[in-house]
Amino acid sequence: MIHPLPKSVLAIDIGTKRIGIAGCDPLGITVTPLKPLFRSKLKEEIEYLRTLCIQRQVKGLIFGLPLDENGRSTTQSKYCKKYAHNIAINLNLPLAWVNEHSSTWEAKQQFNLKQDRTGRLDSASAVIILEQWLKEGPKLQLLN
Repeated sequence: MIHPLPKSVLAIDIGTKRIGIAGCDPLGITVTPLKPLFRSKLKEEIEYLRTLCIQRQVKGLIFGLPLDENGRSTTQSKYCKKYAHNIAINLNLPLAWVNEHSSTWEAKQQFNLKQDRTGRLDSASAVIILEQWLKEGPKLQLLN
């Protein structure tokens, strides 16, 4: 297993109502939940993420991929792949995928966030996704 080189990245947990976001420092030491993005128009979401990437000097995007318990694609994972490709291409940043199966459950337990509607749970899930990527990879890939 190849560990990714540390760099400032954003992890993104794509939901239908909110997008959870977490970031790490350029050394990959500190992972921080960031303000969640409430879904709106795609163009506005891209601009919000672009501004965040510039502010944080982001070098890559890590997207959660909601596979089923057997690691197979789901309707939501197909949607997430399409959305993530669109974001990565528009921001001209490489991306990586992390199987996010059970990340929401784990975030609820770890951060004690039951019945959350503020988006904190979504960003906590992004923290779990980012921590997993920092430990396991895979390497970032630039899309054409």
